[in-house]
Amino acid sequence: MAPAAFTVRTDKDAIENGDVFMPKFDDRGLIPVFTSCAETGKVLMQAWMNGEAIERTIATGEAHYFSRSRGELWHKGATSGEFQIVKEFRTDCDQDSLWLSVVQKGGKCCHVGHESCFYRSIPVGPAASSSKTVKLVSEAKQKLT
Repeated sequence: MAPAAFTVRTDKDAIENGDVFMPKFDDRGLIPVFTSCAETGKVLMQAWMNGEAIERTIATGEAHYFSRSRGELWHKGATSGEFQIVKEFRTDCDQDSLWLSVVQKGGKCCHVGHESCFYRSIPVGPAASSSKTVKLVSEAKQKLT
């Protein structure tokens, strides 16, 4: 069920081609959001939003998420000082996924100290698939302090 602030989803054409925001939340009331750096385009993180997180992000211009592990609203940077200033907020074609383009204040996005949560790569191809264990490769230059 959509929060009261959002228009109830209607027909497919209105969702895909219209100008009214009708987000599709999952059965937990959440929608995925991908966040990238407005300056470089680099992917910073993937998280979740509920209706309140979307509303606060729109109202404040700073990223708010919903923490599934803590079961609560999360204002990015409120405890770390690593705020995300929203430059662009988009929804995809069927309005079931969101994208934030942000300026990451402080330089690090990841809670373990990296500029991006995607600091490890997964090898692909025949050599990688022949191994019994998939070994991640660190792409991080260094942890930020």
